Amino acid sequence: MKILVIGDIVGERAVEIIERKLKDIKEKEQIDFVIANAENAKNGNGLNKELFNKIIRAGVDVITMGNHTWGDEEIYQFIEDEKIIRPANITKGIAGNGYTILERDNQKVLVINLIGRRYMEGVYYSDNPFIVAKEIIEKYLNKIKIILVDFHAQSTGEKFMMAYYLDGKVSGVYGTHTHVQTADEVIMPKGTGFITDIGMTGPIFSDLGCDPENSLKRYIEDKPVEDIIATNNIMLNGAIFDIDENTGKTIEIKRVHIVY
Repeated sequence: MKILVIGDIVGERAVEIIERKLKDIKEKEQIDFVIANAENAKNGNGLNKELFNKIIRAGVDVITMGNHTWGDEEIYQFIEDEKIIRPANITKGIAGNGYTILERDNQKVLVINLIGRRYMEGVYYSDNPFIVAKEIIEKYLNKIKIILVDFHAQSTGEKFMMAYYLDGKVSGVYGTHTHVQTADEVIMPKGTGFITDIGMTGPIFSDLGCDPENSLKRYIEDKPVEDIIATNNIMLNGAIFDIDENTGKTIEIKRVHIVY
């Protein structure tokens, strides 16, 4: 099974690219399943119902989130949908689910969303992401072969250690949050595909998706700045995990970087 994972979608123009181009990518790469992080889809902070529906209709099977999950209050209208998950290790009692199971061609796919702890100040969480991952995976031991983990984290070391910890237990671990695609895709010794960060789907010449001229005030004048989404060309970043359906192990992992 070939699974495409798409990096943090930033802004409405990036959503439009998903709407216009995802079908072609799926056909060209023979993609069976798509996961996209969309915590920044609404003006760089949050996700509303309209954009959620657009992304799903475009062909995304599961939407993952992160520290901006609650950036738009409309999220509460659809956060219980099986096609969207928020970090599993945030404060107990918060709405939504930390993982979901969907089926494609008689094959179950388990998608887990986690959030990191290192350098992630202000994030609502209470549980250790390593322990939470272990608890979820043990529930489906010998029941589901294909398992993907979106680890929304800042620390590169923490991301690698999650892949090391889950090596052989899941099909793939990939990082989101930093918006910068890393060139370190690898298959771990026990068969888990890993990449530190799959990057961003948003304006290529930008401050993590935001207008750089506007953002300069923050850096030069030490002023608080309200972010504005940049308007230049959109890039689509992500990765493709080619997974053996019998073993659940990654056969190949390939970065995706397309500029439109």
